[in-house]
Amino acid sequence: MLALQNLSLARAGKILFEGANARIHSGWRVGLAGANGTGKSSLFALLSGTLVPEKGDVLLPPGWVLAQVLQETPALADSALDFVLAGDAELIRLEEEMRAAEMDGEGERIAALHVRYGDIGGYSARARAAEVLAGLGFSEADCARSAAEFSGGWRARLNLARALFCRADLLLLDEPTNHLDLDAILWLEGWLRNISATLIVVSHDRNFLDAVAGHILAIENRRITLHGGNYSTYEKTRAERLAGEQAAHAAQQRQIARLTRYIERFRAKATKARQAQSRLKALARMEVIAAAHIDSPFCFSFAAPAQLPDPLLTLTRAATGYHGEETLAGLEMRIASGSRIGLIGRNGAGKSTLVKLLAGELPLLCGERQKARTLVIGYFAQHQLEQLQADASPLQHLLRREPETPEQALRDYLGGFDFRGDMATMPVGAFSGGEKSRLVLALLIRQKPDLLLLDEPTNHLDLEMREALCLALQEYVGGVVLVSHDRHLLAAVADELWLVADGGARPFAGNLDDYADWLMTQRALRQNARMEAEEKSARRRQRAQSAAARQEILQKRRSLAKELEKLETRLAALAAEAQALETSLADPALYAPKADCQRQEALARQQKEIAATQEAAECRWLEIQEILEKLPPPSSS
Repeated sequence: MLALQNLSLARAGKILFEGANARIHSGWRVGLAGANGTGKSSLFALLSGTLVPEKGDVLLPPGWVLAQVLQETPALADSALDFVLAGDAELIRLEEEMRAAEMDGEGERIAALHVRYGDIGGYSARARAAEVLAGLGFSEADCARSAAEFSGGWRARLNLARALFCRADLLLLDEPTNHLDLDAILWLEGWLRNISATLIVVSHDRNFLDAVAGHILAIENRRITLHGGNYSTYEKTRAERLAGEQAAHAAQQRQIARLTRYIERFRAKATKARQAQSRLKALARMEVIAAAHIDSPFCFSFAAPAQLPDPLLTLTRAATGYHGEETLAGLEMRIASGSRIGLIGRNGAGKSTLVKLLAGELPLLCGERQKARTLVIGYFAQHQLEQLQADASPLQHLLRREPETPEQALRDYLGGFDFRGDMATMPVGAFSGGEKSRLVLALLIRQKPDLLLLDEPTNHLDLEMREALCLALQEYVGGVVLVSHDRHLLAAVADELWLVADGGARPFAGNLDDYADWLMTQRALRQNARMEAEEKSARRRQRAQSAAARQEILQKRRSLAKELEKLETRLAALAAEAQALETSLADPALYAPKADCQRQEALARQQKEIAATQEAAECRWLEIQEILEKLPPPSSS
């Protein structure tokens, strides 16, 4: 059991939590919730021993192995598979000790090491590591590539795979779904539900937390409290508590009124039955969700566009790609005013490529891209965070765009994104990824766009900001094209789903549950195809080995036959020599009184040598005959 006893921690003079007490039993899966800056990462540092508390204790059972995701991946020449295997320190140590013991010929130690190696699953370790890599989207060929060859997002997946593979007693995961597509997220949910380790996970993906966590450890108002149930259960409990407070209750009712207006408008426009049902189910939860986040520091909305043309943008037989080579082709898409399109598909399928084409950042290779004459596009992508001026503040970014607008009006606007007081005038170079994302969204919304193109807008955003964005998008009257692995955002915002796959994009007839089923089917098809390929490869190897074995037998038979022929020729010659010697030795003259004694001895010695040679040749001849009899016949397969 893991225990927090009267735990207090402060960082940079700010108290994060104090007097915290909690008990987490072995095998529990716990979601760690709290707004950015409340101390989630600091609590992880306390659990891992890299931070010391101001007061109190973190008590872990002796001998517990802790695993967490590395922040950086060294540029190693090791293969991805070997990098993941190295996550199990005992496995690597045993392998090194076994090699040393074998070199030293220590029989008893070798046996003991092999027993322990088997106990920890060492003989299946490579297969398990490959399974983790495959689940996170790595191909079989990727497993053999060096860790240094992968890009930043894929290195993050490698680090996650290494932590998952480790036989840990306590697993700490901080935002594990970042850089994952929905296929990998669904696999990860299944993996984490089946592990025996105690899990503590930080995630801003509420669907992921609902699927994985059985308890919620919440950091709020300098307190740490443990709640039973998943994140939705915690959210409902929190909403009920907040609703009991009069000030929060009034604000909650205003939020519910907004949602009610939106739901009624949506009911009138819904045209896709299955997607509409899914959307309404998501919206049915929104009252509880809104109540749970009523004290959010974020409050903003999209101003109505100056003009709202229709259609906004049309693609006809369009194709695009990189360096003159097509990535997507045959694109037919009409984005109308009020369209709510969610793009789904595996990582690398081309979702971001399609958004770049819609934004005009990628050229057409063929076909047409027609946009309304007055169209204003608001485009959010991760690379735009790098375009912020590091030495300028959020207020300066706005003032440069709107020098005539009163400063207080701009400060009020930034306050809706929680850039208040000194935060509004601080250089953005020191901002976190989440703070930079909020600023880019604030600048984008200020443009009054007719069409929003949002490529993973919730990366780095906490749950409070995600909810605020979700509410704002629901009231937005322009068109939306959204790429996100946040299923809650997709379900609450998108009216229609488009699947990007196989070099194209097409409407997807179904909702996110159907898409999850489609992903599972595709995974099964890939696995079956891989197994069939492996079986074919195994059959080819078997045929090649059989052919090689037959060829080897044939060569051996030919070689033995030649040797047999030479032996028979040799035996015939030896027999003739032996006969000649017998004739010479039988000559009476050889034994006359004055005969040459030395010749007699030489002939006798020669006869003895020939007899020995004959015996050896006959033994070899019999040995070859026996070998030939045991060999399979030439026609055997």
